[in-house]
Amino acid sequence: MIIMHHLRIGRAIFTTALLEELGLDYELRLYDRNERFRAPPELRDVHPLGKSPVIEDRGMTIAESGAVTTYLIDTYDHERKFAPSREDQAAWVNYLQWLHYSEGSAGTPMLLNLLLTREEPKPPRVTAFTEGETALHLAYLETALEGQDYILGNDFSGVDVGCGYIANAARQLRLLGDFPKVDAYAQRITSRPAFLRALEKTGG
Repeated sequence: MIIMHHLRIGRAIFTTALLEELGLDYELRLYDRNERFRAPPELRDVHPLGKSPVIEDRGMTIAESGAVTTYLIDTYDHERKFAPSREDQAAWVNYLQWLHYSEGSAGTPMLLNLLLTREEPKPPRVTAFTEGETALHLAYLETALEGQDYILGNDFSGVDVGCGYIANAARQLRLLGDFPKVDAYAQRITSRPAFLRALEKTGG
């Protein structure tokens, strides 16, 4: 059985929701952050970085959200509901770029925004860079969502695991006033039955 190592308050909820989307049986192991909002040392017993999400399956320990998403879909999504066939190279490459986008280009601006909420006075150079990058990426997502419910169309896919996290983080940081499509997308992702089941099982 899959073991899902879930750190509360973070991106792990989106991986747990993917397990629910796939209808998989899994053992859920929950961890709470410490007073510095860091992961507890017990997670380093699972993976040297002590990060989450991490899963264990078939004798393997798999870290990094994008890698976990890829593994779960390639291994268990037999009907290819959540990813295009690799035989359609153009669709697959587009999927692959969006899959890595959320932890690549989009991840840093969201992290900087979070850190700046805890910094007073705010450093001008970092603030200016963060504002510019945030506007760039949220506009990119806003354009991608034009006329459709999810990043690749009107159906949920593996890229929405990571992109949903980015959109929801931006929503929680109150950055979406000028990006109504991203705001609606974040609400759509976090209202899915699978996500709500994950919330109930993990306690948020």
